[in-house]
Amino acid sequence: MSPLFLLAAAALASSEVAIPGPRGPLAATLTEPSKNAPVVLLIPGSGPTDRNGDNPAGVSGGVYRQLSQLLATRGIATLRIDKRGMFGSKSAIADANAVRIADYVADVRGWTTFLQARGKRCLWLAGHSEGGIVALAAAQQPTGICGLILLAAPGRPLAAVLRAQLKPQLPPAMFASADAAIASLERRQRVDPASVPAPLAQLFNPAVQPYLIDLMAYDPAALASKIRPPMLIIQGETDIQVGVADARLLAAARPGAKLALIPGINHLWRRAPLDPAANAATYRNASIPVDPAVAAAIAAFVKAKR
Repeated sequence: MSPLFLLAAAALASSEVAIPGPRGPLAATLTEPSKNAPVVLLIPGSGPTDRNGDNPAGVSGGVYRQLSQLLATRGIATLRIDKRGMFGSKSAIADANAVRIADYVADVRGWTTFLQARGKRCLWLAGHSEGGIVALAAAQQPTGICGLILLAAPGRPLAAVLRAQLKPQLPPAMFASADAAIASLERRQRVDPASVPAPLAQLFNPAVQPYLIDLMAYDPAALASKIRPPMLIIQGETDIQVGVADARLLAAARPGAKLALIPGINHLWRRAPLDPAANAATYRNASIPVDPAVAAAIAAFVKAKR
């Protein structure tokens, strides 16, 4: 059977599903190559990222949808979710900025219950980027969770990641302003928007500051150290948002975790150089496919641990 035929079959096996949310339904797409296939729940990354992996801020090409199709060809089912308050899950909460990590964790548990009702003993949590923190937090109570897959997930608290990302990009004076704002959020204190330079206004938008404060309280490596289910950490070696050092921190925190470093792929699992401008340009280039090595690593891990 050819891979193209398998992809077509996987598309036919996809269905729109929903569970109750706080005020309205939470929506997702379930792709099942077979009824007894193991299921991977794909938890989206930061901001307005939809179930396909697209983001109006400049990410296109449906990397989560592509990964789902690649996994289907390897006999792995996927559940791709829209985050509470966004896209198909928009009516679940009045203000998407009012959500907290604990809310996303509750939603993961809701999807776990949904799949168990469909006859699945357990499911695999796959968190991408910030979604990796949600997966780690959810797996602190591992009932119904077969294992954990961290995809380009940070190994440090958000404050450290932000500083590492901003310092090489900003002039010293502007970075000092950003550093002071980050320190305020670390202390659980809101930042006066007038105190940060205009180019940083969106990052420190008052509407998202409560969420940032909440997120900064989570230490991914500390969470990883408490995980009991099997863990796979996948990291691209040309990722300019989350680095190999983060993946190694997570692996060191959880003895027995499997670490898969994939050369030449970036934060979106696309082939990309290390040059920041060229790397970032791939985010908007929908013609660049997800590297199949990512799906191969996930499928091998899931099948070995079943």
